[in-house]
Amino acid sequence: MPGFYGKHYYSLDPKGRVIIPAPFREILSSNYNLKLIFVNDAFDRCVCAYPVDEWNRLMEKIKEKPQTLEAVRYYMRRVVGSAVECEIDKQGRVLIPQSLREDAGLNNEIVLVGQNNRVELWDKKEFDGVADPSKVDRKAMMAELSSLGL
Repeated sequence: MPGFYGKHYYSLDPKGRVIIPAPFREILSSNYNLKLIFVNDAFDRCVCAYPVDEWNRLMEKIKEKPQTLEAVRYYMRRVVGSAVECEIDKQGRVLIPQSLREDAGLNNEIVLVGQNNRVELWDKKEFDGVADPSKVDRKAMMAELSSLGL
């Protein structure tokens, strides 16, 4: 099944809506429906958008995990507890809930980044900071990626 790839720069409108890039809308309409589940990311300051089917697959995995583990409880509170279903309108826009915009620091300029089965929405300044190769330990990162066969 095709995934979400690439990065796209957009602005939020005054109501907190953003245009979903045409390539992402095409994947949604061809392989899913036009509904997305928006959630807080577990650790990064961004919002993740999952097609409903992908979200349901993730929820099935979560249900199998021991609910007594602290990491699982954290994930349930941070991610699952923030989930909101949103629909893309006829103009290709989606309203990002205010609580998620605030938590991720989404202001005017945002970046939508394809991550295969989901899309991340970042404030542009925040994304520029986390995606800057000069701000990571390159040797450690290369070693870790190499150990994963990438």
